[in-house]
Amino acid sequence: MSQAELEKKVTDYLRNSQALEDYWQRPITAEQLQAEMDRMAKHTKQPDVLRELFEALGKDPFVIAECLARPMLSERFVTNFFAQAQRFHRELKPRAESGGPGAGNQMPKVTVAACVNYTLPTISDGPNGCSEDSWTANSTSNAPAARFFHTAVWTGNEMIIWGGTDDIFTGLNTGARYNPTTDSWASTSMNNAPADRYSHSAVWTGNEMIVWGGADMFNFLKSGGRYNPGTDSWTATSTTNAPDPRAAHTAVWTGSEMIVWGGAANGVYFNSGGRYDPGTNSWTATSTTNAPSARETHTAVWTGNEMIVWGGTDGGHTYFDTGGRYNPNTNSWTATSRTNAPTGRANHTAVWTGCEMVVWGGVNWNNPVTYFDTGGKYHPDTDRWTATSTDNVPDGRFSHTAVWTGTEMIIWGGAANSPNNIYFDTGGRYDPLTNSWAATSTTNAPTARYLHTSVWGTTEMIVWGGSNGSFSLNSGGRYCAQFASTVPSSALTGRLTPTPRPRPTPAPRPCP
Repeated sequence: MSQAELEKKVTDYLRNSQALEDYWQRPITAEQLQAEMDRMAKHTKQPDVLRELFEALGKDPFVIAECLARPMLSERFVTNFFAQAQRFHRELKPRAESGGPGAGNQMPKVTVAACVNYTLPTISDGPNGCSEDSWTANSTSNAPAARFFHTAVWTGNEMIIWGGTDDIFTGLNTGARYNPTTDSWASTSMNNAPADRYSHSAVWTGNEMIVWGGADMFNFLKSGGRYNPGTDSWTATSTTNAPDPRAAHTAVWTGSEMIVWGGAANGVYFNSGGRYDPGTNSWTATSTTNAPSARETHTAVWTGNEMIVWGGTDGGHTYFDTGGRYNPNTNSWTATSRTNAPTGRANHTAVWTGCEMVVWGGVNWNNPVTYFDTGGKYHPDTDRWTATSTDNVPDGRFSHTAVWTGTEMIIWGGAANSPNNIYFDTGGRYDPLTNSWAATSTTNAPTARYLHTSVWGTTEMIVWGGSNGSFSLNSGGRYCAQFASTVPSSALTGRLTPTPRPRPTPAPRPCP
C-alpha cells in the first residue's frame, strides 16, 4: 500500500469518527474501543494475522485501540446510521463524507483519551463468532432445574442464574453459571447459600453477585447473600437495618452499593428502600421524603449518579405513569415529569442507554386489559419524555425481558393473556437514535415463554428459563447481535481471572 493510499484510509476513518460525534452526537468512547478490541480478539477468524498486527503495533493497547478498533467501529457505525436513518439524514452523507461544513480537504481532528488504561486482550486460537440475527440453543446438559421468577447477572464471561420457583411455587436456593464460549453449566455452591426464594433481586458488583429479598411459599424475606464465582462461595448479607421483607422490588448497583426500593409483602406496598454496602456489610435507609408512591413490579435503572424508578402498580386499580430519581449522595428524590410520559403500566422493562431510560411494553389489568406495544425515552437532564415508535413494533406484551447492547434495546418473549393465552418467541431491536424497530429472527428461537431472564453478553443476548404458561423451563438460547454494539450491558463488567475487578462506568453520551 502506498503512502497516499495509507493516508487516505486514515483520513476516511477519522472523518467517520468525527461525523459520529458532530452529526449523530455519538462519539466513540473508551469503553467501546476496549470492547471492540475484546471482540476482535475473541472472534477473530485469523488469529495469527491478528497477532502479527498486535506485534507490529508494539502490543500497545492504546495504539491498537486507535489504529485497529477505531477504524472498525467508525466504519460500522457510520454505515449503520446511513442505512437506518436515511430518511432523517438525506442531506447528511455528502457533508459527512467531506468532513462537514468548512472541512474541505483538511485532516479531521478526533479527540482521543490518552489517559485511558486499556487492557490488551488475549487472542483466541480460532473463530468462535456468531451469525448476525441468529439463535443458538443453550445446552441443557447439567443445566439447573426448570424455574421462573429467578434472577440472572452477567459477569463479563458467564451468566449466573439463581433462585426462582418451580411449578408448585416451591422456592429454590440453587443456581448455576453458564459459559457461552464452552456452552456449559457449572452449579453454584449451596454451602451457606441464602434460603430458597423467588421474586427477589440480584446485582453484579464486578466480583460478586448480591441477591436479596423475595419470598418463599410462606414468607417474605429481608435476607440475602453474596456469591463469589471465583471461590464458588457465599457470604450472608446483614439483616441489621435492612429494609422490611418484600418481593417484586427493584435493585441497582451504583459501583459501591446495591440500592433496593419498592416492592410489596402481605398486601403492604413500599415506597422505602435501602442501600447495602458489601465492603462494610451494612445497610442505610433511603429517604422517603418526596419519594414516588408505594408500588411493585416497577422498573429501575442506574444512570451513573442516580437511580430512576418508573411505573408499577399499588396492587389495586392504580397503574403509575410516575417515577422518581434518587441521588444516593444527597439521599434525596426528584420526581420525573408526567408530561408525554407513557401510559401507566406494570411488568414492563427499562434499560439505560448511557443518556436516556427507555421503557417499553407492560400491562394494565384494569378493564379493559391493555397489553402495551408502546414506550418512551426519558432524558433526566431535560426531564423530558419522547415516545418510542410503533412502526414495526413487536406485539404488546408483559413479563418479557430487555437488554441494552450499547446501540440498541433488544426485547424478547413475554405474554398477553387476553383474549387468548399468548406466549411469545418473538422480539424486536429498537434503535433510539433513529426511533426505529427491527424484528428478531424466530428461526431456532427458544420456545415461547415469559417470566424468564436475559443478559447481554458482549455480542449475544442470552435467554434462559421462564414458563410457557403450562410448566417451567430449563432451556434457553443465545441471540447474536454482534454488530449492534460492542459495549457490555453492565457498566461494571468483572473478570474471573486472575483477580476480578470492576470496569469503569462509561460516561453518558449525548442523546439525539
